[in-house]
Amino acid sequence: MGYDVVVIGAGHAGCEAALACARMGHETLLLALNLDSVALMPCNPAIGGTAKGHLVRELDALGGEMGLAIDETFLQSRMLNTGKGPAVHSLRAQADKLAYRLRMRRAIDGQERLTLRQAEASSVNTLNGRVISVSTTTGDTIGCRAAILCCGVYLKSRIIIGDTSWYGGPQGLLNANPLADSLRGLGFELRRFKTGTPARIDARTIDFSKMTPQPGDEPVTPFSFLSPQDGAGMKNTSLCYLTYTNEKTHDIIRRNLHRSPMYSGQIHGTGARYCPSIEDKVMRFADKERHAVFMEPEGLYTTEWYAQGMSSSMPEDVQREMYATIPGLEHAQLVRLAYAIEYETIDPLMLTNTFASREIEGLYFAGQINGTSGYEEAAAQGLYAGMNAALWLSGREPLVLTRADAYIGVLVDDLVTKGTDEPYRMMTSRAEYRLVLRQDNADLRLTELGYRAGLASEERFRRMCEKREASERLRSRLENTYIGNKAGLSALLEEKGEPAREGSLSEADLLRRPSMHFSDLAAFDPELACIKVEQAEQAEINIKYEGYISRTEAEMRKFRRAESMPMPKDIDYMALSGLRIEARQKLAKARPATLGQAARIPGVSPGDVAVLMIAMRL
Repeated sequence: MGYDVVVIGAGHAGCEAALACARMGHETLLLALNLDSVALMPCNPAIGGTAKGHLVRELDALGGEMGLAIDETFLQSRMLNTGKGPAVHSLRAQADKLAYRLRMRRAIDGQERLTLRQAEASSVNTLNGRVISVSTTTGDTIGCRAAILCCGVYLKSRIIIGDTSWYGGPQGLLNANPLADSLRGLGFELRRFKTGTPARIDARTIDFSKMTPQPGDEPVTPFSFLSPQDGAGMKNTSLCYLTYTNEKTHDIIRRNLHRSPMYSGQIHGTGARYCPSIEDKVMRFADKERHAVFMEPEGLYTTEWYAQGMSSSMPEDVQREMYATIPGLEHAQLVRLAYAIEYETIDPLMLTNTFASREIEGLYFAGQINGTSGYEEAAAQGLYAGMNAALWLSGREPLVLTRADAYIGVLVDDLVTKGTDEPYRMMTSRAEYRLVLRQDNADLRLTELGYRAGLASEERFRRMCEKREASERLRSRLENTYIGNKAGLSALLEEKGEPAREGSLSEADLLRRPSMHFSDLAAFDPELACIKVEQAEQAEINIKYEGYISRTEAEMRKFRRAESMPMPKDIDYMALSGLRIEARQKLAKARPATLGQAARIPGVSPGDVAVLMIAMRL
């Protein structure tokens, strides 16, 4: 039987890609190495985090599944960075790993036009530069018009613990070998990257009384815009805990550094800069007396706990010795050892801004095979690649998200324009327009795009429209409702440390004061107490940061003008004598779609951009 599209790999990228294709009307086959590992969380038991929460909110706004799945299976939810402005507020939730996996499996099994099958893909087959089929290691050949590769960390992956190593996937699973050779045969350049994970510890051997409890937020803020936005019915069921390494821990690591695969030369892959191992942290930050260790439950079904911050590839005896120095873990039993994993990725510069191959029609890539790290980055890429594959199959224009549209757009642009020589991680600092690209307004920014593409549902679009219209009405009301010298106003201003005000002022003017919040207005306007939380949030942010938002939007308009200038597809950069040699080489490799994209390529100077504009007769 043939399919419109075959998705290879059923991790977070593969699940979102397959669901998107099927929901957009295409017969889709999802291949998993092991059906029991669909949507597996092989590393940390959490969804979201700094900037990652933005990605989850955005893929939810477009019609993805991750937000709904974590809302139904979380153990604890917290909003991070609340001491800073709303641009960097990021939601993070601890997950019940088994419940999450089963929840995603139900979504896949219940989706029309989507078939799930256990098989290892051995090759992607092409004819005249187009995908025609996918072959498996057991000899089957599956006809298809498009293929999306979401191979995660499984391509020729190798597990390393001290002097011991073997070729295999995470958590004792098999790896995938033949497909890597097939990609090389198709002309793709592969590199080796490395990541790692900490040990899992039996909770019955942890002394939590020596650790600091880390409770969740009440009320809970959901990830999905389809979940109750006031958190109704959503409850935290678990605590997390904080402890620290100490000088004893660091001394053990330093004394055994020669046994670390990272320092002995056994590991050849490039590791993640922003998720270093504990041995790397001890050596790179030698002035630090301690490093945080967050103890997080893996789920209600197990006694395993995750020691975030203790990723390592040290030998087993060293791991046991160093964990025993940490307060609360003196008698800890390691259920699973920490390990490093090496794997192969493609060079994302070989992809277009839709994650399609530049050379082979119908071939898309998403997730860690593109050189990224993290569940959230993978899921966002899977959704994006799946949507664009589905649009291509239907003969429709692609969905191109830019840096001015979404964090997903920043992720895509960074990968296909700048490339990456290490596992890429999304951060708020990467987004120039983060004051506008907030997680709270992801639906207002993206749901209409998802709806027009055919992925976001009618219900999702209706809710977004209601939120937008109600928020605009509330903004107008606040600007035009005035508070006179009512009892309590002077006292409130004094309590908040705000200067006194004679005469009346609008509710919006009062809200513009730094220490004032929407909830303070209800004392003078009781009807505001009934306003929905998401509408109040939009009103407060847009009023309080109005000037900054206006300046950011002006910058975004300039950016979009540059992005609207397409580069000729047949331009010969090597023949443009006015360009510096480095710029010619970088442009020829990246093949930017627009002038703005060309300007962001490392090694392309403003002078080079001026030469391009002359060549384009702008």
